[in-house]
Amino acid sequence: MSTDSPAPRHVPVMLERCLDALAPAISAPGSVVVDATLGLGGHSEALLTRFPDVRLIAVDRDPQALELSARRLAPFGDRATLVHAVYDEIPRVLDELDVPEVHGVLFDLGVSSMQLDEADRGFAYAQDAPLDMRMDQTRGISAAEVLNTYSHGDLARILKVYGEERFAGKIASAVLREREREPFSTSARLVELVRNAIPAATRRTGGNPAKRTFQALRIEVNGELEVLDRAIPGALDALAVGARIVVMSYQSLEDRLVKQYLQAGATSTAPPGLPIVPEELQPWLKLLTRGAELATEEEIEENRRAAPVRLRVAERIRRTRR
Repeated sequence: MSTDSPAPRHVPVMLERCLDALAPAISAPGSVVVDATLGLGGHSEALLTRFPDVRLIAVDRDPQALELSARRLAPFGDRATLVHAVYDEIPRVLDELDVPEVHGVLFDLGVSSMQLDEADRGFAYAQDAPLDMRMDQTRGISAAEVLNTYSHGDLARILKVYGEERFAGKIASAVLREREREPFSTSARLVELVRNAIPAATRRTGGNPAKRTFQALRIEVNGELEVLDRAIPGALDALAVGARIVVMSYQSLEDRLVKQYLQAGATSTAPPGLPIVPEELQPWLKLLTRGAELATEEEIEENRRAAPVRLRVAERIRRTRR
């Protein structure tokens, strides 16, 4: 990709909802907000524009995304600090920047628009491309390496757990059989293999049958759930009292993990019937969404990638944390 072209414009998912959720916490001068998933910088640009006194710290594991967003956010000068890091490294990033606490954190999980739209990244099953799927192509193993080296048991496990694929065992068997003939390198061959491994009756509903397999491989390659399992507690620890966290998840495994952490912080650990609850046993988070909020029809019409989103918002209400 040429570095001379302007950063592409895109419609950030549920942008107004995110800005409104963060507004009470980041409107004051000196507020610091973390964009944990910078991507093409749409949410970050809107935050810097809407809140002229806010300082932004944005991280992304994708060097190409950082390069594009740096040009997009250049007009904001030193109000925006962009860091090449995975979002479970936010505590380290804040420590290195000498930022003891923040007033807002935004997570827009999943694959960025850029990664989906660029065929050679291998994320999209609708077009033939190298089977890479790494969000940071400078490190880690590719999806092709997973397919060509994992045992039947490991392949079946990630397809079942990460892709919630009912036919994980059949697909894993087909992969092992086919890779003996020729190693996997491109997505079209994998899509065809999955289609043939799944019963015809199942193929007729639920969209592209390869969707779950591609999701599973992407999560495995990027360690997404393990990273998220570290990232949410790290982000919550960084919140000042009155600060807010907004998380948009795109599949149930992510949302379930986020829900567990937010609900745990919003639940008292005092024994039932205790007449006076010590502060250290009281909730330190307040949930600001009833369950997970979904995108409206208008939001989906504006950006079809909002369709699967589950949005959760919480506010830190006291310093004490168990």
